[in-house]
Amino acid sequence: MAEKSLAAIQKEVDDYISQFKEGYFSPLAMLARMSEEVGELAREVNHTYGEKPKKSDEADNSIEMELGDILFILACFANSLGIDLAEAHDKVMHKFNTRDAARWTRKDEP
Repeated sequence: MAEKSLAAIQKEVDDYISQFKEGYFSPLAMLARMSEEVGELAREVNHTYGEKPKKSDEADNSIEMELGDILFILACFANSLGIDLAEAHDKVMHKFNTRDAARWTRKDEP
């Protein structure tokens, strides 16, 4: 599968949502939905790497699908607020590369 840019993901999500009269949910509803999805991711991580195995009757979800759900909601949230995720990413990386430049031990340092 070919790589998609964040802009392409945001457009694909917008094209999908735009076909429905309801459109995007409110920011508060999307935050609640994102929190719900993060909880589902936590459950899957706990089942896979933690001490809580799945019950035999639990749905067969995966970490990959839960991350995909979070990415979808994140794109919805950004689109509804007119935020370009690639631009937001660039700003955050600039912050990490300046403010946190000396915070961690680099692999090329002794």
